[in-house]
Amino acid sequence: MSTSVRTAARVLLGVALAYAGLSHLAWNRDEFAAQVPDWVPLGVDAVVVASGVVEIALGLALVALARHRALVGWVVAAFFVAVFPGNVSQFVDGDDAFGLTSDAARGIRLLFQPVLVLWALWSTEAWATWRREGWPGVARPQA
Repeated sequence: MSTSVRTAARVLLGVALAYAGLSHLAWNRDEFAAQVPDWVPLGVDAVVVASGVVEIALGLALVALARHRALVGWVVAAFFVAVFPGNVSQFVDGDDAFGLTSDAARGIRLLFQPVLVLWALWSTEAWATWRREGWPGVARPQA
């Protein structure tokens, strides 16, 4: 696949993350609060604000730090994995948020999370870089 397609996908993901982060802080705060599991030992609003700030930072990193895109890709993928329990909680508890008002809709949303992980790894070439060079910033042992 061409570099320009990957770059466009990376920038699109970055813009989407930054937009989602802004929505955590403003117009979708209650919707995101519905996804915070009861077992999280922090205040719901603190979790929503913190995750919004992290999403903004990750979105900007995807757009602005092309030189470090593989490392950023791994961090973004890890973030998507870290917030997945919120999606599971929304499904299990039957919380209506973001227009997901049925178990079927919430279940389909669960299936989209792995797509986001793969999008982050593919668009940043994180997976390819790892296979070629090892972990970002970690020298491979010499034989």
